[in-house]
Amino acid sequence: MEEATARLGVDIGGTFTDVVLERGGEVCSAKVLTTPSAPENAILEGLGEVLSKAGLSAGDISVIIHGTTLATNALIERRGAKTALITTQGFRDVIEMRSESRFEQYDLNLVLPEPLIARAHRYTLPERIGAQGQVLKPLDPSDIERLTDEIERGGYDSVAIGLIHAYMNPAHEEMVREILLARLPALSVSVSSEVSPQMREFERFNTVCANAYVKPLMKSYLDRLVSRLGEMGADCPVFMMHSGGGIISLESASEFPVRLVESGPAGGAIFAADIAARYGIDSALSFDMGGTTAKICLIKDQTPKTSTTFEVARTTRFKKGSGMPISIPVIEMVEIGAGGGSLAHVDSLQQIRVGPESAGSEPGPACYRQGGERPAVTDADLLLGRLDPENFAGGSIRLSGECSAAAVKQHVGMALELNETTAAFGISEVVDENMANAARVHAVENGEDLSGYSMIAFGGAAPLHAGRLCEKLGIERLLVPPGAGVGSAIGFLRAPFSFEATRSSYMRLSAYDPEAVRRLLDELVQEAEAFVRSCDTDSPLTLERKAYMRFVGQGWEIPVSLSEADAQAADSSAVSARFESAYRALFGRTVEGLDVEITSWSVRVSTPVPPVMPVEAVPAQREAVSDQQRALFDPVGQRFDEAQVIQRSALEPGVAVTGPAVIVESETSIIVPPGFQAVMQTDGCVMLGRNATGSGSEATT
Repeated sequence: MEEATARLGVDIGGTFTDVVLERGGEVCSAKVLTTPSAPENAILEGLGEVLSKAGLSAGDISVIIHGTTLATNALIERRGAKTALITTQGFRDVIEMRSESRFEQYDLNLVLPEPLIARAHRYTLPERIGAQGQVLKPLDPSDIERLTDEIERGGYDSVAIGLIHAYMNPAHEEMVREILLARLPALSVSVSSEVSPQMREFERFNTVCANAYVKPLMKSYLDRLVSRLGEMGADCPVFMMHSGGGIISLESASEFPVRLVESGPAGGAIFAADIAARYGIDSALSFDMGGTTAKICLIKDQTPKTSTTFEVARTTRFKKGSGMPISIPVIEMVEIGAGGGSLAHVDSLQQIRVGPESAGSEPGPACYRQGGERPAVTDADLLLGRLDPENFAGGSIRLSGECSAAAVKQHVGMALELNETTAAFGISEVVDENMANAARVHAVENGEDLSGYSMIAFGGAAPLHAGRLCEKLGIERLLVPPGAGVGSAIGFLRAPFSFEATRSSYMRLSAYDPEAVRRLLDELVQEAEAFVRSCDTDSPLTLERKAYMRFVGQGWEIPVSLSEADAQAADSSAVSARFESAYRALFGRTVEGLDVEITSWSVRVSTPVPPVMPVEAVPAQREAVSDQQRALFDPVGQRFDEAQVIQRSALEPGVAVTGPAVIVESETSIIVPPGFQAVMQTDGCVMLGRNATGSGSEATT
């Protein structure tokens, strides 16, 4: 009988790199500190650990699926390639003027983020494509030749080409690329009509600039990774997780690295959706808290919500509008600077602030004893009894409570005249309320009430804080899956091969052209299928079509799903009915007497995912007994309680753990608050809910 093949999932985070090996339903994992200067080193270290645990060699791995924050960090830290932007004459300053919105409306001294490409590195060409794709001003090749001379003298590594209305007619962008590469074949070139063929020039220009900025860096990294894996004996296909929740080839990832910006969080959302499907949960809140950030995603009907735009590298307390808009298909989530490594300080108003600055993996929180002097959330968790200093990250990192206490006292306690415990409690409460507030706002923006949701928590720090978030949000049920500490990497192994092709093409329903719609959607299907077939040539494919629609006069669209029959219909009646239904579901009513317009279209092509095995929730049958205890701080009672310490591996299905308690494993710990009861399920999930005697704490704060 042929042995099951081994598959590897790898997630590089800002603090930890997670490696998961799956073979025949068995999972081995490792969590190692990220090596920012050479990320592949952490991958190889983690790979060595999981192979040793599984008793396998690198040659036994059949496929590697990888997600990384490398592109995100390059944008945040502004350490990409030397990049030039070529655009239409008169539009040189679009990426600096932005959309003229103010993310702090009443701040008279508001400073907008610097554009990714400085003005001196932005060049223009005398050409013009109209909004319908017609050539209004032809492009002279001699102008491109003269510009090529300037690009060569500037010593650029990469060039972004973004011309007005190129999404309707890419001919001029393609001409510029052809002439540039004929003269400078080593130059990295990105064109907006391929990277983001959508309307709104600021978002499109910014997206192609971001792609060009990180493209040489990502290509170099991926080439090094494949080479090092080959040297280790892992001569197998390597695929990348993209921001939309699917898998693409290395070639596609190298050409469009901006699609990888949210790849890690996307894997986490896929992981949570898989758990929700197992338990038949239709409304789930995915809570992913790692070392650097926390990500919150709404999952409806076992499917993560998606969007066509998001922001990266927000500069002002992660406020919407203060970052770089990226216009690509992405799983919609809110991301805030609230991770285990997020640093705390006291501001000028004598208030505790946490994040978005993070200690990362170098030097890390003060308790790591690697040179970090400022207190992080992990330091607060350690002082509050949530972490075992001798068994953090499976015992690979020994934590120092003395270093944590010194950092918390110096940077928070002394400024507010608090002892170390109270200061640590303040840090923890601030970060928990930041996350709870982000979840509330995200739910309201999507017309949802979180009180009917279940939470699915994963990431190294999430199970430490999830119970408190449930108290604040009024959520009654919490699931912590097995492998929660490396959830995103496991999610990579659950994701399909997929690609979403998008294109802006304006059309009013009063002037609906069914033939043009069929032709456009067929082209998008062909484009998306080509990307998926570059990874998987045999599997059957599924199609999802969407139109982005709004009433005339509105500024933003809503996604409207279309069936194949809708796409082939001879008139707009079916599309109009779909729009009204989607609009009413979001806003409660439609707007009478206004025409409807479609601004963009998309087609997502995916390979099928294996059906999930349904799981019936197991009630509590008997209580766990442990002779281990430790002091655990209760944020509601504001005191230390004696909490029992239970090994997760010792729990059997139906065994209950009543709070206060700590359920420990190698990659994380689950805090069971007073008034909650945790029950081990048949699939290894731990399900927390309020016990029969009452919550023991407030529902909201």
